[in-house]
Amino acid sequence: MTAALAKSVLAKSTAHSIVEASPRSKAVAGGLVILYAVITILPLLWIVATAFKSQSDAIAYPPKVLFEPTLEGYVNLFTVRTRQTPDFIAKLPPPETWYDTLVRQRDMVSAGPSKVVPRFVNSLIIGFGSTFLAVFLGTLAAYAFSRFRIPLADDLLFFILSTRMMPPVAVAIPIYLMYRQLNLTDTRLGMILLYTAVNVSLAVWLLKGFIDEIPREYEEAALVDGYTRLQALRKVVLPQAVTGIAATAIFCLIFSWNEYAFAVLLTSGEAQTMPPFIPFIIGEGGQDWPAVAAATTLFVVPIVLFTVLLRKHLLRGITFGAVRK
Repeated sequence: MTAALAKSVLAKSTAHSIVEASPRSKAVAGGLVILYAVITILPLLWIVATAFKSQSDAIAYPPKVLFEPTLEGYVNLFTVRTRQTPDFIAKLPPPETWYDTLVRQRDMVSAGPSKVVPRFVNSLIIGFGSTFLAVFLGTLAAYAFSRFRIPLADDLLFFILSTRMMPPVAVAIPIYLMYRQLNLTDTRLGMILLYTAVNVSLAVWLLKGFIDEIPREYEEAALVDGYTRLQALRKVVLPQAVTGIAATAIFCLIFSWNEYAFAVLLTSGEAQTMPPFIPFIIGEGGQDWPAVAAATTLFVVPIVLFTVLLRKHLLRGITFGAVRK
């Protein structure tokens, strides 16, 4: 009698603790997810499609969904062109490349490469360089705050976080004057240092939560076995914190990659990145929208690849530091 009652109570508790979603609920949830995904990705798909349109198709109203694809936007992005008369073009030797042929069909001549490649390289160097430094310094600082007794640790953490509270405009003039005195304006080093200083506060706060979740007993056992503190950090803590490091790196890279205000203020030529360069891609008679779309597509590719490569760590890394025992 007692055994039967126990089984009955266990069956009821199990039935009430695990609720199976109905087929209708699953269909509604799936439909909402698909709708959200379509709404989110539609602007990106439209930009990619615009990069393969001609200028007339790009500005057509109503917008054209079906069009004849062309690489004119990418050719305009990577080359500088000049308008010439048909008689002048007829006297030129045959075009050597496919893009020269495409340019001459518009009664234009290629005058050389554009500045998009140097600007893209600047974005890669500054973005990944500042991300590496921010994550490296943030990991060391977060480990120190997590494992050692630091006087006024809470106040110091709040001060570190407060550096992100002010908008860039509020500190733009002092930073510009300081950089001008130090000859860091329009330099890659100056932009890397600035983005590192901005990102390191985010890195410290994120990584401290991740390191707090790693049991201290692992390090204590390693120290007993003869490891130094740095060896314990490198061989014990870092392998377990890799998910948090990956998530932090993605967030830091996204900021450095998309940052516009400081890039406009502090760069103009040698160290200019893609965000301030893209809006000034001007074609004949106005904005060259296919070239702008092509530059935007090219600009999105590295950040998407970086996120995809670290995607298995991203969800785990976002939630890991927020879970408390």
